Amino acid sequence: MDEKRIERAIELAVFGGEIGRRRFIARVGASTAAAALASVFPMGAAKALAQQKVGPIEKKDLKVGFIPITCATPIIMAEPMGFYKKHGLNVQVFKASSWAMIRDLSINGETDATHMLSPMPLAISMGVGSQSVPYVMPAVENINGQAITLANKHKGVKSAADMKGFKFAVPFDYSMHNFLLRYVLAEAGVDPDKDVQIRAVPPPEMVANLRAGNLDGYLGPDPFNQRAVFEEVGFIWMLSKDIWPGHPCCAFAAKKEFAEKAPNTFKALLNAIVDATEHAHDKANRKRIAAAIAPRNFLNQPVEVLEQVLTGVFPDGLGNTKTVPDRIDFDPFPYHSMAIWILTQMRRWGYVKQDVDYKKIASEVFLATACRDALKGLGKKAPETTSVKHTFVHGKTKLFDPDKATEYLNSFAIKRA
Repeated sequence: MDEKRIERAIELAVFGGEIGRRRFIARVGASTAAAALASVFPMGAAKALAQQKVGPIEKKDLKVGFIPITCATPIIMAEPMGFYKKHGLNVQVFKASSWAMIRDLSINGETDATHMLSPMPLAISMGVGSQSVPYVMPAVENINGQAITLANKHKGVKSAADMKGFKFAVPFDYSMHNFLLRYVLAEAGVDPDKDVQIRAVPPPEMVANLRAGNLDGYLGPDPFNQRAVFEEVGFIWMLSKDIWPGHPCCAFAAKKEFAEKAPNTFKALLNAIVDATEHAHDKANRKRIAAAIAPRNFLNQPVEVLEQVLTGVFPDGLGNTKTVPDRIDFDPFPYHSMAIWILTQMRRWGYVKQDVDYKKIASEVFLATACRDALKGLGKKAPETTSVKHTFVHGKTKLFDPDKATEYLNSFAIKRA
């Protein structure tokens, strides 16, 4: 229903039909009539509600997988805080122990939709690291929200050039964590495949491995950076926002088959996730959210640690209390340019051997239009463009232009491609 039709329907309802509407406008004028109507009736909310409506939901009982990290905040909080029910769904969020488990549960149809690292739906759709299954990613869960955490014995480290010989962990090969860590190391002249060791470790196991001396550090998701500080086994060396401000991290994804076979369910689920993400974006809600996602069946973390992450007021393990309000933030829009950067890094480090049609893959997997529709349906502002230029601030400031992806890839001195 377009906006003019919505307005006309509201006017007819308020004025008791077309005759009443015409008489009132003739008496006070069209602009005054519109202002009077707006003062007593929430026109914007009505338009949003009309746009947000979906058809009959094909499947109301759903299972959505997640890894217990703060990146999954919107997916998790939507259950205890009622966002799924608000959009007509009965959702059970299901905790998985690793990203390989998340992937396999989803591919096998044991979950209807899932929390994923933003590179994962790209990799799975391309058949990189797994069987090829078409996936769609209509929403980013969080931006920023990662850090490089080092063991306390490395407090003297000044730059990544000092990290040669280190043993690092990342959550998964196809993760922003892996690609951002490699970016930082390579910018300092450290070859991530030759000068250090990088291995995949499930996030809940990272702190224990740091304590045991199995790792020198990790680029991991929270709350496990802050948990290392809490347990006095590590310190936060660098926040990921200090590499690429506003970078995507985790995402909401589903098999393309699910989106096509149950389009109304998919839209309702997306609306619930985007609604929760926008709620999480408001910093005034962060402490209440921390309490909602802390219990054992969700993150199983001290509320204190989650508040430090979500509010951005935190000890860094070096004796400082930092105030970084956007340490983690929540913005659902999946820019195609984000996908293109990820694809350049998959190509850079040899995860993809062949040439890549960057824009085609990005547009097929990162459903920017679906997210835009969901945002507008909720009465929120939404970007009109699907791609933007991104600025990297670590080391020498660099601009990533998605229209020049091949030139960008070729500009790196250290690469496998």
